[in-house]
Amino acid sequence: MTREVSRTDDGRWIVVDGRRWRTADPALPDDVRARLLHHLGVGRSGVRAAGRADDATALAAARARVQLAKTGLGERGEAWWEQDDDARRTRWETALRDLEALD
Repeated sequence: MTREVSRTDDGRWIVVDGRRWRTADPALPDDVRARLLHHLGVGRSGVRAAGRADDATALAAARARVQLAKTGLGERGEAWWEQDDDARRTRWETALRDLEALD
């Protein structure tokens, strides 16, 4: 299956098959982005496993992990382009601290 993917001119959104999705904050340092993406993958894997096991508690925890990771990336919550540099840094540092506390 081929998907049509494009990016808006302002770089704030990608469009996949006509649906708009917020991009990750381009100011994220590479190591921070990698750590957040790792947590996102762990969370998504947890969502799949909990769904297969029909475990509502594990599913809620995994979804919370995904939410934290996506917020840290800037894909959810207040738009990264509306935050100053300090608020952006605080957003990703807080998300990483909370995610790493889950491990």
